[in-house]
Amino acid sequence: MAVATITTKLFETQPTAQPTIVRKPLPAGQPREWYESHNRRLKAMRLAIALLDSGVYHPANATNRRIRAMAVRTGIHPPSDTTCRMVRALIRYGR
Repeated sequence: MAVATITTKLFETQPTAQPTIVRKPLPAGQPREWYESHNRRLKAMRLAIALLDSGVYHPANATNRRIRAMAVRTGIHPPSDTTCRMVRALIRYGR
């Protein structure tokens, strides 16, 4: 009887806790282009991590359609062609 309860406890699903991210404000006084490129890099990094976690390990497999589908799945606004190129570059150099 004790073995059965231990086994069932091992296979119970536990809710996954989202990591708490402490966001700091961006530094003031930068030109607008700096903020745009900073946010673009952050978006590309989040998408590259999501694609790598889903099994896309080669940049040739990361098509614009697949990257945009991952953005929809993760709740990120669809990326531009430039951001898609950045995602592929991150996957290429992250291997």
